[in-house]
Amino acid sequence: MGKSPAEQHPKKAFGWAASDTSGILSPFHFSRRETGENDVAFKVLYCGICHSDLHMVKNEWGNTIYPIVPGHEIVGEVTEVGSKVKNFKVGDKVGVGCMVGSCRSCDNCSNDLENYCPKMILTYSSKDSDGSITYGGYSDCMVANEHFIVRIPDSIPLQAGAPLLCAGITVYSPLRYFGLDKPGMKIGVVGLGGLGHVAVKFAKAFGAKVTVISTSPNKKQEATERLGADSFLVSRDQEQMQAARGTLDGIIDTVSATHPLLPLLSLVKTHGKLVLVGAPEKPLEIPAFALIGEKQWPVVALEG
Repeated sequence: MGKSPAEQHPKKAFGWAASDTSGILSPFHFSRRETGENDVAFKVLYCGICHSDLHMVKNEWGNTIYPIVPGHEIVGEVTEVGSKVKNFKVGDKVGVGCMVGSCRSCDNCSNDLENYCPKMILTYSSKDSDGSITYGGYSDCMVANEHFIVRIPDSIPLQAGAPLLCAGITVYSPLRYFGLDKPGMKIGVVGLGGLGHVAVKFAKAFGAKVTVISTSPNKKQEATERLGADSFLVSRDQEQMQAARGTLDGIIDTVSATHPLLPLLSLVKTHGKLVLVGAPEKPLEIPAFALIGEKQWPVVALEG
């Protein structure tokens, strides 16, 4: 009986893997493929911890392949490049985000939208082009096609740059795409976790007036004094929510737990934007009339 694709990989690697829904990570020895002509191999120096990693190691989204080596905010130093690689060299500081492959030929791929490719290959717990299972950045080394490698500027410390590969782009992209990046705009950020604090920093850098919306009053000091938010809303406080009704141009909702959306919709202006970037494991509900004519609905406190 022939060897599996994974068994044919020559590069020995070490990482931390979960083998079941307990989410417990244990030492794991595996192998990575040889550096192909279009590949970049690098030593992993830092890897961020994303809430998606927690969802995946516990199979909360129902698509985990065990054993799973999580990690998709991966940075390090290039150790080898393939013969056709043009943009990277040994010694470069680089990173990999949440995907390492796509078909490169569909409409989405042709328009720089590989993240919508139906054949997208995720950085971990995904089937690679050779049939093997991908493993992520909770490991000592990485290899990927150069198209999915990004250069980390020398001006950015690697340990600070790693979270930008997921948390950073997850909030930066909607701020830019939906036009919420203009000076003077009033932007709400729901939740002050990994995504939320980066969203506050980006929105402030764009010149926006930022309101952090949280169920935790004890996060006010961090939001306003450390991160520079202009105001803070306790979402369980009925009076605060009522006073802020219809004042925001847009909201970036980073909460990954199930929570009601109706209170948040009451805060945005007509034609404002509510962008969900958290990924709760259960569906979120919203009344149709809240979208058709939200003004008819009373503001309610956010209890979730």
